[in-house]
Amino acid sequence: MTEILVQHIEYAAAHAHVWGFVIIFVLMAIESSVIPLPSEVIMIPAGFLAYRGGLTFQSPHVDVIVAIAVGGVGSLVGAMVNYYISLWLGRPILYRYGKYFFLKPQLLERAEEIFRKYGDITTFVCRFLPAIRHLISIPAGLSRMDIKRFSFYTTLGAGMWCAILTYIGYYLGHIAENMSYADIVNKGKGLLAEHFIWIIVGLVVIIAVYGYIHHKIVKGSQK
Repeated sequence: MTEILVQHIEYAAAHAHVWGFVIIFVLMAIESSVIPLPSEVIMIPAGFLAYRGGLTFQSPHVDVIVAIAVGGVGSLVGAMVNYYISLWLGRPILYRYGKYFFLKPQLLERAEEIFRKYGDITTFVCRFLPAIRHLISIPAGLSRMDIKRFSFYTTLGAGMWCAILTYIGYYLGHIAENMSYADIVNKGKGLLAEHFIWIIVGLVVIIAVYGYIHHKIVKGSQK
């Protein structure tokens, strides 16, 4: 699947100096919708191109920051589409017809199970998890999660995930002379898998700090 996507997106990347940020926005919006498009094939090459001056501003520092921001906004837009579609259609229609739009019932059930068990914070955490990241917006919509909280958690999670992938690509641009688009994606995915445990550790720390602060605020408001 990834190899097929790489072949198609590689053509678009050839025009990244003009359309790069538009491409990032559109593809990350798609990635965050019901279509299973891996974000690794978008943001890792974006970081590589940013380092090489291959994006619009031709300034590594500016391009990498804008790429992360655009990727995060694109993810939020795609997640919003999922949220409102779920809100409007409801559970029966999604479970009955979702299979025709990449929404298998077992995946929907898993997303709902995670959301019910862990609550709103899953819209942040699941942005880092494959297979579930593009589905977690659906149970959020079905449960009518507060849109402000949904937007905050989604933007925070998507922004951090985009930053991780972009800086992996940026690092590859620093250490490698010449790499094909496929090599950039595969090498980047390898680095991500190698260090993924540290992402999990970071998430645990963030959630622990969040829980502590939230507990303190709630406890303080009850006095």
